[in-house]
Amino acid sequence: MKVALFIPCYIDAIYPEAGIATYELLQRFGVTVEYPPNQTCCGQPMANEGDQGNSAAAEKLFVQNFSGYDYIVGPAGSCVKHVKQHFDAIPQTDEVKAVRANTWELVEFLHDVLRVDALPWAYFRYKATLHNSCSSIRGLGIAQPSELMGPYFNKSEHLLRMVEGLELVPMDRPDECCGFGGTFCVTDEAVSAKMGLDKIDDYIRNEAEFIISPDMSCLMHQQGIARKAGIDLKFIHIAQVLNGGPF
Repeated sequence: MKVALFIPCYIDAIYPEAGIATYELLQRFGVTVEYPPNQTCCGQPMANEGDQGNSAAAEKLFVQNFSGYDYIVGPAGSCVKHVKQHFDAIPQTDEVKAVRANTWELVEFLHDVLRVDALPWAYFRYKATLHNSCSSIRGLGIAQPSELMGPYFNKSEHLLRMVEGLELVPMDRPDECCGFGGTFCVTDEAVSAKMGLDKIDDYIRNEAEFIISPDMSCLMHQQGIARKAGIDLKFIHIAQVLNGGPF
C-alpha cells in the first residue's frame, strides 16, 4: 500500500502537530507513507468564492503531486471533500478522476480501509466530546446526520472508543454547525461567532475538558471564540488522540 500524505495548508502553518500525528499513526499500521514536498493548497478557498481560475491552478498542481498513489490521506474533512466532490475547475481526465477517487479523510481511511480494531498505544485520561464537521458528516458520511432517519453510526466515535482512559461525553446538539464555514466566518462574522458560542455553551453544559475533531479548521474557529470569551477549553485533532501525541 503506497500512501501519500496530504497536509492542508492551515495545518502545515498553524497546527503541525496534527500533521505529525497523522504521519506517525499511519506508520503504526505498517503503511508506507510519502509526503510530496511540492504540495500546496487544494484550491478550496478560491473555489468556495467562485474563483475558478486560481482554483484550477491549485487543483492542477494537486493532481501533479498526488498521481500514482494507491491512496491520498488527509486529516481534514473539508479539504478532502473539496477534492472528492468539487474538483471541477480542471478537465476531468482519467488522472484527475483517479486522484479524486483515491483521496480519503483520515478517519474514514482508518475505519473503512484499514479497518482498525485496536489502538493499544493510545491513552488519553480526560473528559472530552467530539465535533464532527459539517463537511465530514454531510459531505463524506463520517457519521449519521440527525436530520436523516437511519441506523446510528459515527466512525470518529468508534475509533475514540478504543482509546484507554478517554471519557466521551455526549452533546445536546452534536452535529450542529460551529459557524466556521471557511469564508462564511468572514462574510457573516456576527452570525458565525454566535454559532460558535452556541457550540461552546454546549461543551460547557456537558462538562467537557477537551474538544476532539477530525477537522482542525472548525477547532481553530471555536478555539478563537473560547479564548476571546476567556473560557478554558482545550481543542485537539483526533489524530493526536489516536496516536498518543504529540500534544
